[in-house]
Amino acid sequence: MRPRQEEIINALHAKSEISPEEEAREIIDFIKDYMEGHLFLKSMVLGISGGQDSTLLGKLAQMAVDELNAEQNEEKYSFHALNLPYGEQADKQDAIDAVEFISPSSVQKINIKASVDASVDALKEAGYELSDFIKGNEKARERMKAQYAVAAATEGIVLGADHAAEALTGFYTKHGDGACDIAPLVGLNKRQGQAILKHLGAPEHLYKKVPTADLESDRPMLSDEEALGVEYDAIDDFLEGKDINDKDYETIISWYDKTQHKRVLPYNRYHSYKN
Repeated sequence: MRPRQEEIINALHAKSEISPEEEAREIIDFIKDYMEGHLFLKSMVLGISGGQDSTLLGKLAQMAVDELNAEQNEEKYSFHALNLPYGEQADKQDAIDAVEFISPSSVQKINIKASVDASVDALKEAGYELSDFIKGNEKARERMKAQYAVAAATEGIVLGADHAAEALTGFYTKHGDGACDIAPLVGLNKRQGQAILKHLGAPEHLYKKVPTADLESDRPMLSDEEALGVEYDAIDDFLEGKDINDKDYETIISWYDKTQHKRVLPYNRYHSYKN
């Protein structure tokens, strides 16, 4: 294992191997402990896209809610699954299938198109023309804004589906899908998440789905791997401490270094950026 590889693995709490059953149990217990430790909380909120990560976390969150309610013999807790399309979602059937698998306490559709377009138009009127890429970040932040509004209205928290494979490359929008109150999937890589979903009985097409952020209108359904220039198999191998070829290694290190600002708290005048 190369020195930087070991350093990054430790920083991201990545595991070389997992037991899907034990990992699922650990995540559910973590969620339950957090909810019970904060007596004012009654709900959890997560956007469900139909992708692997939100499907996995949504299912585990609902399982935690069901167990908490059964143990306390009352319907105190709820999980709110939000479908947050920009207009018409290209892969909306996957989102429908994910919700059916999760069977959430509540599911609502909130179309973010009007809000995003109004923001883009207001910025344009002020002299700021947004590229399609930046507009994609606006979509991600609008989705998170909606999730926090629902959480506030239901005395809840926002869940984050960030995991080690995503954190390694910084492949998320700062203050968008990267924002949350708790992140139960931290430490997992993509293939480990797939293994847990398979253990939980998820439909195969959901955990084998090609990952895509689908934020850019000019390049709809662009895969994460195409955008990153490296396959998730190589990313997962890196996180599991395995050898990968030099090209993939350098690509991963480059993404990790240039997205470091996403993995730290905001700098202040008492915290040197050189630290």
